[in-house]
Amino acid sequence: MTLNIVILAAGQGSRMKSDTPKVLHTIAAKPLLGHVLDTAAALQSDQTVVVYGHGGEQVRQAFTERSLTWVEQVKQQGTGHAVLQALPNLDTLATALILYGDVPLLQPSTLQPLIACAQQGPALLSAVLADPQGYGRVVRNEEGLFARVVEQKDANEHELGITEINTGVMAMPVSMLNQYLPLVTNNNAQGEYYLPDVLPMAVADGFAVQVVTVDNAVETEGVNTRAQLAQLERAYQQRQIKVLLEQGLGVADPARVDIRGSLTVGKDCFVDVNAVFEGDVVLGDNVTIEPNCVIRNSTIGSGARICAMSHLEQASVGASATIGPFARLRPGTELAANTKIGNFVETKKAILGEGSKVNHLSYIGDAVLGSGVNVGAGTITCNYDGANKFQTTMGDNVFVGSNSTLVAPVTIETDGFVGAGSVVTKTVGQGELAIGRGKQRNISGWKRPEKNK
Repeated sequence: MTLNIVILAAGQGSRMKSDTPKVLHTIAAKPLLGHVLDTAAALQSDQTVVVYGHGGEQVRQAFTERSLTWVEQVKQQGTGHAVLQALPNLDTLATALILYGDVPLLQPSTLQPLIACAQQGPALLSAVLADPQGYGRVVRNEEGLFARVVEQKDANEHELGITEINTGVMAMPVSMLNQYLPLVTNNNAQGEYYLPDVLPMAVADGFAVQVVTVDNAVETEGVNTRAQLAQLERAYQQRQIKVLLEQGLGVADPARVDIRGSLTVGKDCFVDVNAVFEGDVVLGDNVTIEPNCVIRNSTIGSGARICAMSHLEQASVGASATIGPFARLRPGTELAANTKIGNFVETKKAILGEGSKVNHLSYIGDAVLGSGVNVGAGTITCNYDGANKFQTTMGDNVFVGSNSTLVAPVTIETDGFVGAGSVVTKTVGQGELAIGRGKQRNISGWKRPEKNK
């Protein structure tokens, strides 16, 4: 079977009160349209056509890495009119699936039965809502078979009482779209061309419209307002965390964890409140993430502890390491087992060997540290001269006293020792003590300045 997917993404989204096109607003840091495109890819669409309109160039630029067919709907005249723009690009022997760029939570598993039903005729995805206000209703005949869809503004009192609604998502052979879609009129309260109006035509010609009812109606909800965007964000996060809970992840509060990418966890991990995971994050076994941490595109080894308020980006943390609190690991940080990065420490392109420690108030950038290194409080590597970056190298068992400044490029060899408050500008040999500070003078009889009266 050949599958062509048409995604309608031309809406302005005026109720969002934003200059950003509606389909570029994000859930879990991914544009709404990006979620729909991921679903299309999972369904192995042979061709995906995106119908765009408002903010079109901005929308197209956001997805240049994807293989898509773009069709502009210059004037928005309804869903039927939108699909009509895409029709010349579709394979006449394919099945067409119609999706919406502002309906981000539909799962491939929900759509597969719909596609299967559409091999020989039209198929519609419906949902049953306790409050169907604002939605088109699915009208059935006396035998309970599909008859038509009526929009709320065109519905009579009886039809308004129907709780089964049209989600707008449907599938059918492209040949049937070619046959019926040009015949759709705009004789309705909105003056628009409605895509569901092709269905009664098919019924009149003897085709049975198959209706697939979604199990979880939240999958079919669209975004028109900021409030709806926030609601679907929480629904998406709940879906993510439910899977992780089933995999054994311990969570202090499932409502206060955000996953904006993928999170892979080992056994007996625990995540406290307000943790944010972005990109691809991997946790080994027995990892603890304390409150208010942000972890992006990083790997955390088994037994490691990420203390509160820490920020990790493109970092690799070894087994049984301790990070923070209030630590920042920038890209290129690689920490071996049993290392420690303490409070108010920042690292960047820093490689630390096993058991090395930078306990507090330090900056270690463009540096390679051996095993068993101890860096005292207030130490910085001066890695930038205003134009170029340079490396600091420390051998095993180096000790750097507090408030030291290491001016790169510089090497401290194995067992080297730097006295507190030193400025180091040249190599410290193996086992040597380096002291680089101004000579202290004590002045007797000195008087403290006084304020002018």
